[in-house]
Amino acid sequence: MNRTAPAAPTSHLAASRLAALTTLRLGGPARNVVHCPDTRALVDEITALDQAGERLLLIGGGSNLVIADEGFDGTAVLIESSRVEFGTGRESGRAHVTADAGVGWDDLVAATLEAGFGGLECLSGIPGAAGATPVQNVGAYGVEVADLLRSVQVLDRRTGKLRWVAPTELGLGYRTSNLKHRHDHVVVAVSFWLNDDGVSAPVRYRELSSALGIEPGDHADAASVREQVLALRRGKGMVLDPDDHDTWSAGSFFTNPIVAPDDATAILGRIHERIGRDITVPTYPAEEGVKLSAGWLIERAGYARGYPGPDSPVRLSTKHTLALTNRGEATTDELLDLARDVRDGVRQAFGVTLHPEPVLVDCSF
Repeated sequence: MNRTAPAAPTSHLAASRLAALTTLRLGGPARNVVHCPDTRALVDEITALDQAGERLLLIGGGSNLVIADEGFDGTAVLIESSRVEFGTGRESGRAHVTADAGVGWDDLVAATLEAGFGGLECLSGIPGAAGATPVQNVGAYGVEVADLLRSVQVLDRRTGKLRWVAPTELGLGYRTSNLKHRHDHVVVAVSFWLNDDGVSAPVRYRELSSALGIEPGDHADAASVREQVLALRRGKGMVLDPDDHDTWSAGSFFTNPIVAPDDATAILGRIHERIGRDITVPTYPAEEGVKLSAGWLIERAGYARGYPGPDSPVRLSTKHTLALTNRGEATTDELLDLARDVRDGVRQAFGVTLHPEPVLVDCSF
């Protein structure tokens, strides 16, 4: 375990260090930064910091963090564990992969395909670390982590003990779990079921099935599915590229809003009054009510791609209105101002409040 020297709050080195650890490339300094190359080091470091009463910020891939310009008054703990193991479950005979929390998520997806397995390919290209995926119940192109999750190993910070947790204990839902917004449990490893014949999960997302030339619900070669997913994501600026500022983001900044059944009729009526009765509003069934498309609402409220324009240091992506992007010289405050603008505009237009998907660290909007 390597510990950096404590930096003064005004240290440009510390400030650039934290910013460089997020895909937004934003955020001020931490008082201290520690590197944890394996699970044992991670557990020991968290335990020691907790016993010392120190605030800590866990950073894996940094793809879901918005850190205040003032930085973080505590210790940033970098999760750099990298173990990946394949196996066959005695309880089912099914193939699976187990990975440390610090493994890059897309690296893990690629490794499963290189080993001849399928199942995770629709989640290709998503930035961040493997340990964060069950916390958010990450999903894309018709597949969610919940569909394939075998188990999660967590550190209980109250007891200092590790244990494996079944998916049924996690309260997995749309972009959420009972691990989200809580600090007493830390994911240190994850395990996923795989297809051992190199065949994909069912391709349910119509855009993807059309690109593959198959019917929704069919299977395909997993490697081919990955290639198409990456191509679709690149077209939306959702695959990290240091030369493309449309990818300097935290991915989709807002979750798709879910409105209660009792409110849905009035909200849909308000939408039709604004944009026309003959327009079809995209809606999706959800356990709690009706899910609407945040990107669709943002565009219909008058926010175009690239808003507010080429001279702004923060903009909506020129490829995807759900992504708020740093054009190279932005601040977190400027990003949050744009988020407030979009949130308030959608609420004023349609009576729907958008909520952020990233974790806001010592900041709010």
